[in-house]
Amino acid sequence: MPQSVPSFAELLDGAHESAVHLEMRDAYGVASEADLFTRWKETGEADIDPESPYWAPWTELVRRTVARGVAVRRARIVSEPVSDYIRYEYAGTVANLAAGEEVRWLPRRRASDIALPGNDFWLIDGRLVRWNHFTGEGASAPGEISEDPAAARLCGHAFETVWARAIPHHEYKIN
Repeated sequence: MPQSVPSFAELLDGAHESAVHLEMRDAYGVASEADLFTRWKETGEADIDPESPYWAPWTELVRRTVARGVAVRRARIVSEPVSDYIRYEYAGTVANLAAGEEVRWLPRRRASDIALPGNDFWLIDGRLVRWNHFTGEGASAPGEISEDPAAARLCGHAFETVWARAIPHHEYKIN
């Protein structure tokens, strides 16, 4: 049964132990970053300032979450050679790290035998799944919440398997 979808602030503020995020697309077309992505493609300059107007709401949220002892981890499964969007995302990851997130990258060829859910997700405390839906063009579509234990187990197992194989950000070199 569909439930209302809490904001990311509500999700992370409600986390007690962990908040993990798995990203599996090679490109996103999220409206809020379109101008920054275009600027990066034209100039090679990325907004990596964790205090910038773009990043500050997120970095403040992650900092207060981590300060409470919640582990915030993000894993990205990527095709290689990576897309322009992934290069852009890689450049901006320093802001995620500055906020206290741990980030790892897994080349897609090393994920072939992992049972993965059909959508990107956040898993909060191993029990609450926030499905991130996107259009075919990568634009954000309405998210969905699930407290189904089977879905949470699938997401938890998928994330931990990806995490174990993935390369920490400071070691991953994009092609």
